[in-house]
Amino acid sequence: MRDELLDNMVVTLHSRGWSLREIARELRISRGRVRRIMNRNRHQRETGRDCQKEKRQKASLLDSYKEYITGLLDQYKDPPITNQRILELIREKGYQGGKTILSEYLATIRGKKTGEPIVCVETAPGQRGSHDWSEYYIGFSDVNQKEKVIFFSFILNYSRRQYIEVVDDKTQATLLKCLVNTFTYFDGVPCQVKSDNQKPCVDRWELGRAVFNKKYLEFASHYHFTPLTITPGKPRENLKIERPFYYLEKSFLSGRSFYNLDDLKRQLAHWLENINDRHVHRTTRQTPFDLYRQEYPYLQPLPKKQYDTALSEYRIVNNESCVEWQGYFYVVPKAYMHQTCQVREDNGQVIIYDSTRGEITRYPVAEKGSAQRYIGRTPREQSESYLRIKEIISRLESMGPVMEEYIAQVKMYKSNSVRHHLSRILQLKVNYQKEDILMAVSRALKYKVYESSSIENFLHVNAEKINEITLFQKNSSYDKD
Repeated sequence: MRDELLDNMVVTLHSRGWSLREIARELRISRGRVRRIMNRNRHQRETGRDCQKEKRQKASLLDSYKEYITGLLDQYKDPPITNQRILELIREKGYQGGKTILSEYLATIRGKKTGEPIVCVETAPGQRGSHDWSEYYIGFSDVNQKEKVIFFSFILNYSRRQYIEVVDDKTQATLLKCLVNTFTYFDGVPCQVKSDNQKPCVDRWELGRAVFNKKYLEFASHYHFTPLTITPGKPRENLKIERPFYYLEKSFLSGRSFYNLDDLKRQLAHWLENINDRHVHRTTRQTPFDLYRQEYPYLQPLPKKQYDTALSEYRIVNNESCVEWQGYFYVVPKAYMHQTCQVREDNGQVIIYDSTRGEITRYPVAEKGSAQRYIGRTPREQSESYLRIKEIISRLESMGPVMEEYIAQVKMYKSNSVRHHLSRILQLKVNYQKEDILMAVSRALKYKVYESSSIENFLHVNAEKINEITLFQKNSSYDKD
């Protein structure tokens, strides 16, 4: 490290006529150092630049492989060969060096990649809004654990006023409901609505253009806005909605505790109105609510009737006089068997209509994970179904202790499909001997395979059907397997 005070003393003493030997003896440094200081000072006075010492080129472990590396770069251009693959290839030829010097050398050849500058596009009042999702794991004190919470956010790009809602999923039905709530909250619709390439909005890209979802386009036409989306792989095109999530994390989610999800929603509504709307934005230097007052006259008016966001599909009533919806069976009167009915799910209700659009019946939506698959079945029908299952278990238990153990394991590990597996096992008695079935079940218990299909496949391969030649000569040995 240079000592500027020492340099000054050497230069001034030499200018007064002191010799190099005298200066060195006075300052207790070597004459060589005095000479270097004087030469550096002379070069700076003559050229105006510091005297740079030329770096001596040292031999590199890569020198003998540079020509080979150049050939690899020329050979593999599209897609370009990676640094890791080049390292593997030159090590096969005897390279003993590390990866760092190779990466530094390749950077000088390929050139350093520079990121694209961020350009924040400002839009006119009422011109554009943007929406997106964000997930967070939030702790709730009532259950004393963290749960995943999904936030939907919509922002008016001019005023930066924001609407945020907690949702259960990211389906199209949820998105459309959120957008309806958003437009109601703002009491108007922007001319353009921008999103990322999420499935509820964009089906695919063709010839450099987005192909929007049919229902999403129908929704956009209802509210008279033009749907927009970002270019794939360029999330910075929608920074107006990405950045506010950071403010949500910093201001709302930080330093707050929530009892449950309902408590979070209440605090979120208060935060939106009293904090988010009132804080001074860093870019606009105004509050979002003040700018919203200026933007409001430019928003498009809401239609007289909101868009129907309910899920609606047509189903055929099956032989059990039931309509299947989201994995559950909803009972309808037997007069509608084999007819096509419209099923709508809205506000927690499943509503079934006939062909004339008359309502047949309605039920609350079945809870997720419910063991009861039939909704609307009478208690008498349910008890009869329960008795049939008891009868299946009773017949199987009469086959011996091995079957009793199998039933217990199926109840433990296949609790959602006990009836299915046990009835399939009972049906095997039509085609196979009791001893063969018990041998297959014994093997299933040994290897902890409780699916009825596995037992059936084992019998199909290793056992003979009734009235055919018996494959097993000593079936009584099943318990020894």
